[in-house]
Amino acid sequence: ARGRRDGDASGVREMKRERGGDGDWSQPPSGGGGGGGGGNRGGREAEASRYMSAEEREERQRRAEEEAKPPAPKEQPNLGLSGKLAAETNKVAGGIELKHVPPPESRLPDKRWRLYIFKNDQLQDEPYRIHRMDHYLFGRDMHVADIITAHPSCSKQHAVLQFRLTQKDDELGRPISAVRPYLLDLGSVNGTFLNGERLEPLRYYELMEKDVVRLGQSTREYVLLHDKSGDE
Repeated sequence: ARGRRDGDASGVREMKRERGGDGDWSQPPSGGGGGGGGGNRGGREAEASRYMSAEEREERQRRAEEEAKPPAPKEQPNLGLSGKLAAETNKVAGGIELKHVPPPESRLPDKRWRLYIFKNDQLQDEPYRIHRMDHYLFGRDMHVADIITAHPSCSKQHAVLQFRLTQKDDELGRPISAVRPYLLDLGSVNGTFLNGERLEPLRYYELMEKDVVRLGQSTREYVLLHDKSGDE
C-alpha cells in the first residue's frame, strides 16, 4: 500500500510540473486546447515579437496599418474636355488658357484690312495684314499673341480685333449683313483706347476705317485702313 501511495504522490508531482507550478490547477483558456486557442496564439505572437529586429517590427506595423485602411474609392468618370476638344474650342493654346473664344458670328473679312503703326507721328515698320484670320490677339505673351505689344503697361492678353458677321440698317432702313471689324478689351489693367476714349472691358466696339487704337500707356498707335482706302 505504501508503494502505491508513493507512486500516486510521484504522479501528482509530475502533473504539477506539467501545469506550470505546484499550485496552478487552473483550466486552459476556452477556445481549444493543445495550443490551438486564440489566447495561446496571442501569447506566441507576443513571445515571437521579442526576438524581432526593429526593421521587422516596423514592417509588421506597416502591414497592420495597410490592412486597417478603408478601400480606395472607385475612380469616377472624367466628364471634362479632352485635350483635343479643348484645342478645338480654342480654350487652350500651348498650355496657356486663352481669354478670348471667337463667337459664332466670327467670319473671315471680305476686305484686305491693314493696321499701320505710328509712334510720335512716324510710321513704324510694315503694316500688319489682318485679313487672313477671323481675329487677332494683342498682348505681351509671344506664345499666344498675334500682334506683340512689348510695352510693360500692356497685359499678356490685352485686347482682340474680331471680325464678325453683323446686320445693320442702311439709310433707307434696309437690313444689310456684312463682316465688320470689332475691338474688344480683355479686361486689361491699363486699358484699351479707341480714338482717345478708353473702352469698357469685355464689350465689342465696331471699328471704322481710319480709327486709331492705343494699348495701355504705350505711345504706339494702330491705324485701321484697307487696300482700297486711297480709292474711296
